[in-house]
Amino acid sequence: MINSIILVFIGGALGAIIRELLMLGTPHLADGFPLDIFIANIAAAFLLGLTAALHTRKVISEDTNTLVGTGVMGGLSTFSSFVYGAVVLMGASTQSAMVAILYVLISVAVGYGALVLGMKCGAHRPR
Repeated sequence: MINSIILVFIGGALGAIIRELLMLGTPHLADGFPLDIFIANIAAAFLLGLTAALHTRKVISEDTNTLVGTGVMGGLSTFSSFVYGAVVLMGASTQSAMVAILYVLISVAVGYGALVLGMKCGAHRPR
């Protein structure tokens, strides 16, 4: 149990650092679309799908799955920032509310696609 906690702790720290670097390096769009959070969540969805598929095929160990799937992807993705960005946009103006609606719809649809793509990539990787 303590081994899993340490793996999640280390992976979560790595994921959070990666997310922060990604947020610092991503340009802010004029319409307020939170591109940095969108990219972080989509990348995490893809990598979680890939990790899950590799773990299912026993290509990666239980510890690696815990470190990457739970820790790194948990630190990289951010549901709270996703919701916060949507709420802020929703209350700013009518135009921003439209951007918020598109942001939510695009995030869910592309996130779903990224997860499925990651799982397919993991299912076809050689051992």
